[in-house]
Amino acid sequence: MSLGSKRLSGIAAFIASVLLGSCGTDGEEVCDRPLVSNLAPSLFRSSSQLSSSHGPVFAKVNRREGAGGWSPLLSDRYQWLEVDLQRRTQVTAVATQGRYGSSDWLTTYLLMFSDTGHNWRQYRQEDSLGAFPGNSNADTVVQHKLEQPVIARYLRLIPLDWNPSGRIGLRLEIYGCRYTSDVASFDGSSSFVYRPSVRASWASIEIISLKFKTMKNSGALLHAKGQGDHSLNMVLDKGKLLLYHQQDVSSASTGKLLISLGSLLDDQHWHSVKLERLNTHLNLTVDRNTQQVHVSAELSHWHIHTLSVGAVQSHGLQKPILSNRNFDGCLENLLYNEINLINLVKQNSSQVTAAGRMTFSCSEPVSVAVTFTDSHGFLQLPGLASWSSGLVSVMLQFRTWNKAGLLLTFALQQQEGSLFLYLSETRLRLLISTADKVLLELSAGSRLNDGQWHSVELTSEENRLSITVDRDEGATAHTSVPLSLTSDSQLFFGGCPDQKCRNPFRGFQGCLRLVSLNGQPVDLIKVQRRLLGNYSNLQIDMCGIIDRCSPSHCEHGGRCTQSWSTFHCNCSNSGYRGATCHSTKYEQNCEMYKHKGNASGHYYVDVDGSGPIKPQLVYCNMTEDKTWVVIQHNNTELTSVQASADRNQLSAHFDYSSEEEQLAAVIVQSDYCEQELSFHCRRSRLFNTLDGAPFSWWVGGPGSGQIQNHWGGALPGSRQCACGLQDNCLDSSFYCNCDADYDQWADDSGLLTHKDNLPVRSLVLGDLQRPRSKAAYKVGPLRCHGDKNFWNAAFFDKETSYLHFPTLQGELNADISFLFKTTFSSGVFLENLGIKDFIRIELSSSTEVVFSFDVGNGPLEVKVETSFPLNDNQWHSVRAERNVKEALLRVDDLPAVAHEAPADGLIHLQLNSQLFIGGTASRQKGFLGCIRSLQLNGVTLDLEERAEMTPGVRPGCPGHCSSYGRFCQNQGRCVEKANGFSCDCSQSAYSGAFCHHEVSASFTSTTSITFIIKEPYELSRNGSAMPSSIYSDITLRGENISLSFRTTQSPAMLLYIGSFYREHLILLINKHGELEVRYKLHSSKDVEVLSSRVMNLADGRLHTVTIRRQAGAVSVQVDQNSREDFNLTSDVEFNGIKSVTLGSIRESEDLDSELPGLASLGFTGCLSGVRFNSICPLKSALLHPDSRVIVTGSLVQSSCASSSQADPYAAETTHSLSDQPRSADAGQPLVNAIRSDSALIGGVIAVVIFITMCAFAIMARFICVRKETFRNQEVKSSQPEDDHEFPFSSQADSLSVPSENQKEFFI
Repeated sequence: MSLGSKRLSGIAAFIASVLLGSCGTDGEEVCDRPLVSNLAPSLFRSSSQLSSSHGPVFAKVNRREGAGGWSPLLSDRYQWLEVDLQRRTQVTAVATQGRYGSSDWLTTYLLMFSDTGHNWRQYRQEDSLGAFPGNSNADTVVQHKLEQPVIARYLRLIPLDWNPSGRIGLRLEIYGCRYTSDVASFDGSSSFVYRPSVRASWASIEIISLKFKTMKNSGALLHAKGQGDHSLNMVLDKGKLLLYHQQDVSSASTGKLLISLGSLLDDQHWHSVKLERLNTHLNLTVDRNTQQVHVSAELSHWHIHTLSVGAVQSHGLQKPILSNRNFDGCLENLLYNEINLINLVKQNSSQVTAAGRMTFSCSEPVSVAVTFTDSHGFLQLPGLASWSSGLVSVMLQFRTWNKAGLLLTFALQQQEGSLFLYLSETRLRLLISTADKVLLELSAGSRLNDGQWHSVELTSEENRLSITVDRDEGATAHTSVPLSLTSDSQLFFGGCPDQKCRNPFRGFQGCLRLVSLNGQPVDLIKVQRRLLGNYSNLQIDMCGIIDRCSPSHCEHGGRCTQSWSTFHCNCSNSGYRGATCHSTKYEQNCEMYKHKGNASGHYYVDVDGSGPIKPQLVYCNMTEDKTWVVIQHNNTELTSVQASADRNQLSAHFDYSSEEEQLAAVIVQSDYCEQELSFHCRRSRLFNTLDGAPFSWWVGGPGSGQIQNHWGGALPGSRQCACGLQDNCLDSSFYCNCDADYDQWADDSGLLTHKDNLPVRSLVLGDLQRPRSKAAYKVGPLRCHGDKNFWNAAFFDKETSYLHFPTLQGELNADISFLFKTTFSSGVFLENLGIKDFIRIELSSSTEVVFSFDVGNGPLEVKVETSFPLNDNQWHSVRAERNVKEALLRVDDLPAVAHEAPADGLIHLQLNSQLFIGGTASRQKGFLGCIRSLQLNGVTLDLEERAEMTPGVRPGCPGHCSSYGRFCQNQGRCVEKANGFSCDCSQSAYSGAFCHHEVSASFTSTTSITFIIKEPYELSRNGSAMPSSIYSDITLRGENISLSFRTTQSPAMLLYIGSFYREHLILLINKHGELEVRYKLHSSKDVEVLSSRVMNLADGRLHTVTIRRQAGAVSVQVDQNSREDFNLTSDVEFNGIKSVTLGSIRESEDLDSELPGLASLGFTGCLSGVRFNSICPLKSALLHPDSRVIVTGSLVQSSCASSSQADPYAAETTHSLSDQPRSADAGQPLVNAIRSDSALIGGVIAVVIFITMCAFAIMARFICVRKETFRNQEVKSSQPEDDHEFPFSSQADSLSVPSENQKEFFI
């Protein structure tokens, strides 16, 4: 083979290898070709070089020429290495290597890119982290693939850190591929219009995509007009991209804003845009952020007829979005449904009409900006010789997010003072001062921290000084203080070194550009090269401003504000809290409120926690056995319907106080739901028709609902009523009472309990047009109980056991909450791993919970230490949250511990393993105990379902009274349930979910309640028994009596306890308004009268009395007064107890002769909370009447304490019935009234909280008083303990004699 042939073969082989190396198996280009190795030496530049053999041309990976790499003259953070790729190129990876055979390498660096060699932009990973990790030695090549490819001609690498025992040393490689595009340049007067072909215009999907770059913050990009004079307008306004919908209507309107996306888009860098019309949706994408919006019906079948590019357009009466602001900048790869519009303009296509001067290259003005990255930076410039003439002018432009910062300062030698031009509270201010006084102050502008470019001009001439902001707003002052500056003067921008000037203000953080002195532009590139002035802590030839609120990390409608280095979320009025408004303020269901000890009332519930469903206001009905959530609608009352010959049907629609997604979530999460549906009829039929179609029906279920043809109490689809199911209808030939069509009132009522058909959304009633037809209907509120999530639990009884679930999804925000109880001191609750990242929550000791994770910035731990043991077999709550701002951990009700995230750190949590609950992948440090109600981002994990199929784990976890039993008050007893607990109030004088509701009644002088303990015939069944043995089973050696009363009567009978042996105990108020306790424990001995020293008990106020006797020792306490102690001398046994009477006494033969008329006098007032040992006679009469309770006279249930003490749970109750304004419509549901007046809610809550605090203060005082030394009215031989309570059997007909050592403790 000849030499020429060999050369041709070699060239062919090289070309083939290049082609094969840059193409995949399917012929598509693989963009990973090395780009640096073959570049010419002239395409490398650097800030400096240590020597000619350390020049930038030697900075090629795996090359050893020269000194084996590039090293600058000085090793500091102002050095850089730049590569010119000769044309715009797609860059996908970068690799670094240290200088060959040395100790010189980089450990971290920044990557910058540019199209022009100016206006550099920093590449950021995850929109946050800017620094790349470098090398650990001089030989290893470390490559980083870019998450998003960069398209640029110039790349610049800036060293941040290097080997501390060496200096900066670098070899570099860049990987990528060729990039092609079609570009058009618009000068503010040029534009074109494209008219799609008829066939193309009827595409079901329309897509417009483009890239643009500009220095102008406003301008019209696109105007798309379709049929019906509807149009879409895409405009740039203040650096944001806005999408408007307009229609030619009679009122001149700028249109409806559909989407606002992006920020700082006037930075002279390329930004990608994509607009998609998908039937009823519009998707707008700017760079990597997408927003979707639903469009009106007119736009769902809308198609583009004309597409205008680059110019303001208006049609008919439409008002232009941006008047006289055409686009000024460059567009690239403008595609409409894959049609290249710029290429059509180039080809002079008939579908395109162009106007103005448009070029097909992107000509960019050079603008060098300076970034002040921290408050310690400064730019120092020398004065001008021309300033000696007396005219001084300084101009600049700035942009920042900070409210304050120094822009300019210089010394005034003649005045021995200084001039300061600075931002304060978003305004521009000028201050001239000496060391002891202020000579001049001026201010101008407002809201200058909006991130936009603002121009500033400072001018001084003769005795006139002025500052101007944005050319049209300024301040001028006549002053005798001349700005006597010379060429020796030094100007400091942004800050100043401490040794050279005085700066009482905060340093500037932001960007400066277009700095000029007396009209002469300052060459900032000379400053960068140290040829002019001086600087520190600056980035020159770039503006590094970042909009941390676009896209906003504030969730749930939180408002984002920012400074230069961070952002803040205002969560007020959102219902959420935390650094990013991620966590809800409210509980997820009524069950959770109950288990915090709250009573019935209105509460906000957030059914999905941190999820997208908003909190809703519901009524929580805390009954003794169930916790109901009640959701009202606009008509829950019985509504009459009159017959009318003019109408065949009546339709009723029900609007609920909760939104659709809120309703659906409540129904799905509940174990049971019901809704009352009633129809009262007289000659009005429901289903009975000749043609089989029903007269009436209702619509229910999710969404818009479905027609239902069954009635309350019947099965879905049955076309029956409750009586048809029970086979007891008025006419057995029909399945509903009303279908019998009787001329008398009947009703078909019942509960709808099939959750798939709830809620009832509308009701249609027919058969109303006949004469004498009458009807009424009622649709009750939606009521649900039982929460599938709150009690979902698993018990881990082996350290190696665990449950596994899919990977935790929480790249930017994640919250985890659960309850646990254990007797062990350590164990892992939860763990999820990634390649490097992880997240874990564990009990590290008996008093410490640790939340740890790593998102790439290194492991971080948040710890909560408690002062009490966490392994006490009580339920404890844990809540952990991690977001882009912070990580926090809360245990029980202790203050949350937070740890701030690094300002420019990695933010994405990348996990890939399964989520382990109760253990780890290594099966070590497993948790032993119970985990309950585990929620991730508001979604409950079904622990019980997974536990049923997992060895070493059991579903459910009993033993709730140990944690929640404290909520059962007033001698209520906690009862364990499979899912939770309940309070047994059978031995309490109170009722309600926690035995805390007052049971009280109003008495008149003739009112009497007698509770029969033993009937005489029960005691005489055994005829051979002697009298002494008949009553021996009901002999007491002690009593516990408590009651509250309110009266103005004295004397008055409160309580009488009678005996078969003519023994008794009487509690009364004597004629002096004092309390007397009368004991007669022996029929042959006199009555012993124990008189309290507390006076004026008949004052109409509520008073509480507690009496305790053990043998001969009696203690009496009235309200919060000191306890009074007495001793009985006659006897200590109360024999043959027969009955307990309140008010007027029917049998008075055994009363003391000195109290004539007392029996008939009775009691007038209010009694509540009456308890004699375990018998509650007043509660029995009002709530559980039976043959043992005899009531005579008027007895009206009331509330004795309503005006004297606050409900301790009212602070948690949003509203009660009495809270509603009197002007509210009686038919309007309470929930709607509450929602319509949020100010009233706030006021009521504030008042209730105040009352609650007062109640707590009174309780605290009561406890303190109880601890005081009690006086002894009589000489005592013995003193019982205060906490003794003398038991009395809950079975009223089976009293027994308690032993001396039996005790019962009050809560």
